[in-house]
Parts: sequence; structure tokens; C-alpha cells
Amino acid sequence: MNKKGGIKMAVNMESIKALRSRTGAGVLDCKKALAEVDGDVEAAVEYLREKGIADAAKKSGRIAAEGMVNVLISDDKKSGIIVEINSETDFVAKNDKFKSLVSNVSEHLLQTDTRDIDGVLSESWYKDDNKDLKTIINEAISTIGENINLRRLKKYNTDGFLQGYIHMGGKIGVLVDIDGEYNTENQKVAKDISMHIAASSPEYINRQELSEEAIEKEKNIYREQMLNEGKPEHIIDNIIKGKMEKYYSQVCLLEQEFVRDTDITVGELLEEKGLGVNSFTRFELGEGIEVEEEDFASEVMSEIEKN
Repeated sequence: MNKKGGIKMAVNMESIKALRSRTGAGVLDCKKALAEVDGDVEAAVEYLREKGIADAAKKSGRIAAEGMVNVLISDDKKSGIIVEINSETDFVAKNDKFKSLVSNVSEHLLQTDTRDIDGVLSESWYKDDNKDLKTIINEAISTIGENINLRRLKKYNTDGFLQGYIHMGGKIGVLVDIDGEYNTENQKVAKDISMHIAASSPEYINRQELSEEAIEKEKNIYREQMLNEGKPEHIIDNIIKGKMEKYYSQVCLLEQEFVRDTDITVGELLEEKGLGVNSFTRFELGEGIEVEEEDFASEVMSEIEKN
């Protein structure tokens, strides 16, 4: 720190903003954490969690983008796509021209084999071979009058069947790859599972998907928390076991309580129905996009001046 209590050279506004987006911690807490770890954002996340300042399970950023998440699935339920397209304002997101663009882009993306953003932007528009997708979006920007961005997408092909769900008109979208036969009864279960994912935001299907490194990292964070709280070392391992079980039940889909019947887990429901989940994707509109620089700068200065 300098004599006025300023930020070390290794800590800048961008790193504070990134850390705040990851943890939801206050500006001054973020500044202090970054100073302690010489500006390393990842290490600062762990530092805040060890101090009990950041939530152990969530990394939700402050949402600063509008637009729409859309899901499109082929008639045979074997291929599908989930896509997020951003606009600057909610007003434009509700505009019929924007909705039409999202629908058409989703349909185009479902037809192409390319799975990355750069690739799909440079491919020909399937309704007009003389224009690529990037040109179509740029033309929409001129017509609608706002910046529009194809932010992310995930494509699926399956031997089972796909189920999608859109919440709040495109604020949250879910696409689930179900291991099982497509029929009316199984489709109803799959829809319930996709709605559960929208509500509960799991990060993994099961605990086996977590790497040993990720598990050890989580345990070490809990250990630091216990030591900081003054817990005797001889009981810490047992406490950590309990905390890890709770952690799995929060982040693993199959171990979460089913939202429609909290007496059973999602895994128990699927086992009862003879189904499984191969994979899933959940997009929440604007998640991880940081606040605009000028707004954040004002907030930083305000907090610093108060202290």
C-alpha cells in the first residue's frame, strides 16, 4: 500500500472488477484480497472464501447485459442448440425484430456442423448464400440501432433425446441430453428435470465429474475456514466431511433435492423412471458480464472515499 492507502501496483481496477464479479464481495474487500496475493484474481477468490466473505458455491457476476437465451431442438429430438444473443437494453430484447433475429440465427446454427463462435460467424447464411452470419448480425445492428452480440452457444447430438426449457421469456435457458427412449412419459420427466436445472443451477451431473484437484481445493478452503474460526484441529476432518457432502448436494445434479418433491433427489427420480442424464447446459442471460467501466469506476471511488 502507498501512504494514502492506495492499491498496490499489482492491483488495478480491472482485477478488482473481475474479483467482485466472481465473488460479490465489496470493493474494499476485493482490493484487500488482491493486495494480499499480489493481484492474482484466482488466489484472491480463494482468499475471500477462506475468510468467509465469498460464497463457496456461487460465482455469479453482476448482470449487465440484456438479450435472450434460446433453445432449438430438431423434430427427432436428436440434435439441438442453446444460444445466448445479447442486446444493450431490455426494450430491444422484447422487440419483434430482435426476437425474429434470435429465432433465425438459432435455426441457422442448428443446420451447421460448426460449434465455435468464430466459425459460425464466418459461415454462409443458409437462407442467403451471399451473406455470412456476421453480416446478418451487423445488418440487424444497423436496423435495430443497438449493439447485438452472439455471445455463446452449445450444440448437442445424442443417441438418447434432448429436452429444452426457457424461463422468463429467455432470461434462463436449459438444454438436457437424456439417456433413454423418447416417449410422452419420459418427455414429461425430462421437462421436469430441465426446469429443476433452471431453478437449482447445478454445476456437475455427479461428484465423479469433479477432479481430485478440485475436491482437494474445496477441502483446503473449508480447512482454512475452520482454522480461522478457531476450531480444534482434531475435529476439523470430520467437519470437512460433512461440509463436502453438503457441497456435493448443492453442485451435483443427481444429489440435489428434486424441486417438485424434496423428499427425493434427482438421481432417485431418474433411477425410478429408468432414465439418465448424459449432459446438460444452463445459460443465464448476462451471467459473468461485468458492469460498465464508468459505473464500476464511480462505485469504486465512492467506496474508497467513504473509507
